Amino acid sequence: MNDDRRGAAPPDLPARGRKASGHHHLSIGFQRPFGLWWGGVEGQGPSTIARRAVLAAPALLLARPAAAVSFPDRGLAQGGFVVGRAAPGTRLSLEGRSLRVSPDGAFAFGFGRDHGASATLAVTNPDNRREDRRLTIARRQWQEQRINGLPPSQVTPDEETLQRILREREKLTTVRAVDSALTGFAQGFAAPATGRISGVYGSRRILNGQPRQPHYGLDFAVPTGTPLLAVAAGRVTLADSFHFFGNLVVIDHGHGVNTLYAHLSAFEVREGQAVAKGERIALSGATGRVTGPHLHFSLSWFQTFLDPQPVVMPA
Repeated sequence: MNDDRRGAAPPDLPARGRKASGHHHLSIGFQRPFGLWWGGVEGQGPSTIARRAVLAAPALLLARPAAAVSFPDRGLAQGGFVVGRAAPGTRLSLEGRSLRVSPDGAFAFGFGRDHGASATLAVTNPDNRREDRRLTIARRQWQEQRINGLPPSQVTPDEETLQRILREREKLTTVRAVDSALTGFAQGFAAPATGRISGVYGSRRILNGQPRQPHYGLDFAVPTGTPLLAVAAGRVTLADSFHFFGNLVVIDHGHGVNTLYAHLSAFEVREGQAVAKGERIALSGATGRVTGPHLHFSLSWFQTFLDPQPVVMPA
């Protein structure tokens, strides 16, 4: 699958080491045009995402509702997140990877920052009829962000610190691999905080003059001690202190969908705890690799980092 699997490394290691009304409908055995689709393009300012929408042929009425699969087209873009519905008994796979479908038909998937121009969604209805649908993935342009004044150890760590970073990477990879039956992701998302956006998803980062990994999250410039909220219902899978992320919390929202909250000054939840949408989970801070207090927030589908801004701050 052409996505950011290797982006599972949460932050950087040194060089060594639109609101849209369109839905996509499938009905096995019939030809269907698409509805609306969008692809986000980063604007000139760090808190702006310009969106474009193209109106294609209107969708046909579903000929076989029991075999239908439907999802908004707005997620068909690099960094896009898709939540859809399928008829009970429908089996789905994306690029050969089976998707979990809840008893009421909810499913989710996403595309990494550098995903290619297309993807294949295979739909098998309860009668075992299958259709492969080619999805067109909109390409995006990315900003460049330069950050100076970081301690050298946070840009080029020594060998001992590097080993710690690698262990922390493995821990994050493990919690992001969880494929639980939770369905918090299907109940809608709220913002984790209110504040100026100081960093956006996908930007190329130059740290102390050195190129590093792209930014795989959304940064909220909020003062230390700001209450932070769970963006959706779920279960805490990690509450720990990391070298780059500082104090962080990871929440599993089901079906491989998880969120991460970093640079915290205090925890208000523990590992294994169930949380509700909008529940306080932590206080913001300036721990880890930072030049000032803020919240780094990320959204992932398994190991694939997704753009959280259209999800938690829809236009």
